[in-house]
Amino acid sequence: MSVKKLDKSVSKRSDCPIATTLDLVGDKWTLLVVRDIGLFGKHKNKDFQGAGEAIPTNILANRLQLLVENGLVEKRRYQDNPPRYEYFLTEAGQGLLPVIKAMAAWASRHIDGIRVPNFRRQSR
Repeated sequence: MSVKKLDKSVSKRSDCPIATTLDLVGDKWTLLVVRDIGLFGKHKNKDFQGAGEAIPTNILANRLQLLVENGLVEKRRYQDNPPRYEYFLTEAGQGLLPVIKAMAAWASRHIDGIRVPNFRRQSR
């Protein structure tokens, strides 16, 4: 099975894979949103608000929009009045989960006081 590649327009600074990935997910909130969707099964705005990092609502809305625009997250309407949405990782977004788990394992090995939570698998 071939992986659907993201559009070249997501590359902002250069064609370097590290720079491009950082352009997509390198701020302090984006990978936490991906973590919450993919590893903790959070899909709705109210779910994200319960995270320990207390992401501000305006930043959450911005990061979700960017993740959707860049093909890492899919937005699905679950209520019409008022309109409300759930968010799910795309194939590209799911590809970040091993990276996030590796970051958690690294921190657990090298930083005192870190605990790696029990991650659950994303349901679609």
